[in-house]
Amino acid sequence: MIRHFWGLNVASLGCIVSLLLPVNANAISFEQAWQDVLEKNQSLAANKENVARSEALRDAAKDLYFPKVDLTGNYTRLEKPVSLDLKDLEPLASLDLSGLDPALGQILAPLLNLPTVTNFTEQDITTSSIRAIWPLYTGGRRGAAIDIAREQNIEAGKVLAMQQQAKFEDLAKVYFGVVLAAQVAETYKEVEDGLKKHQRNAVKLEQQGQIAFVERLQADASYDKAKVDTRKALRNYEIAQLALKELLHAQQAIQPSTRLFTQADIPELESYMSQTLNSYPGLAILDSKSEQAKKMVTIAKGGYMPEVYMFGNYDIYKGDSLAAKYAPDWMVGVGVSVPIIDNSGRSGKVNAANSTVLQISYIRAQAERDLGLLVEKTYREAELALEEYQGLESTLALAKENLRIRLKAFSQGLATSLDVVDAEMYQASVKTQRQSAAYSHVIALAKLTALSGEMANFSQYYRFN
Repeated sequence: MIRHFWGLNVASLGCIVSLLLPVNANAISFEQAWQDVLEKNQSLAANKENVARSEALRDAAKDLYFPKVDLTGNYTRLEKPVSLDLKDLEPLASLDLSGLDPALGQILAPLLNLPTVTNFTEQDITTSSIRAIWPLYTGGRRGAAIDIAREQNIEAGKVLAMQQQAKFEDLAKVYFGVVLAAQVAETYKEVEDGLKKHQRNAVKLEQQGQIAFVERLQADASYDKAKVDTRKALRNYEIAQLALKELLHAQQAIQPSTRLFTQADIPELESYMSQTLNSYPGLAILDSKSEQAKKMVTIAKGGYMPEVYMFGNYDIYKGDSLAAKYAPDWMVGVGVSVPIIDNSGRSGKVNAANSTVLQISYIRAQAERDLGLLVEKTYREAELALEEYQGLESTLALAKENLRIRLKAFSQGLATSLDVVDAEMYQASVKTQRQSAAYSHVIALAKLTALSGEMANFSQYYRFN
């Protein structure tokens, strides 16, 4: 396994960092930074709560298998009490005592004057009872609703995983962006130091009459521009630091301890492709949505099916009326409801649900192709960046040798100040290009790792055995 690290010169970096970072700046590895993101990022925390919410709804859906029991109370005022007058009964209403024996008539006459009205209920009725209903068969709608809640919980978990992958890529860009900015600042500081020496040599050579005044002015101007470039690089480094501090929700500046690297020994493209297509949460989200759509088909078709249920009622308080006295305290039974004509558009709902299933299948097929293309593109970018990094190694050696020769020639009056400046800037541009190639390689590897769901194994690319 071949690894190359682009480390910073400790003394030089210490000089650069001291200009911008406080003394108590935290040194933190990429692994530690990733753990901080997982623990502190508020967007991830919000999605974690969404997962918890979906879990609660999933558990709540299971209660559909249980009966519903209510404690009810009613107060009713009737127009008048429900009553019965015995005089209204046909035998009594037609009773005529005139045809009876006078003595018997005298005996029965007082009875006819007794109250004949009986109240079965009061005018004000107050009742309370416990009512229960237990669905036994719902045409598959109850089980489908529970399955949908379960799939929504799975979907929420995959959404969280997908956001974690995005945050991992963001962290890699910001974290290693700070490292790159520090290396670029170091490169410009080296250019500044080199041109400072060159400017001092130019002053001495001018005083000795070995170079013209314009050559010394060229050295002065180049040195001044180098100082401006260094300050600009330091400001860029400072901005990158602020972005990393904000991403990690840190109270003070963060100093990355993991350096840029290149890794020549990475898994084959097929390995990334297979792992990504098998584990990418975006595809799992579409699978979950497909299952939900299929369950919606079941629910829509359930509108054609009968419902069977058990019911029961127990009276807690019925009042003291005659009707309440003789009414039963409880009852249980089984009911069935068969839909004959329905105005909810059952057939349209079934067709719509089937169309949703097909729509999701097409979306998933396209997403799978796009994802495969993205993995291959990112893999090629990692290879290209590695090739660029390795290919510039000889160019950097040439630039260093060219600068050494130009400096020596200038001291001997065989080269101009502009030759030296060009050599310095060329070496700096090659260094910067090589550093940028290493950064692009690292970001491509981080993206491949995220897409394949192997974020925990990213450190294997830069750790020594």
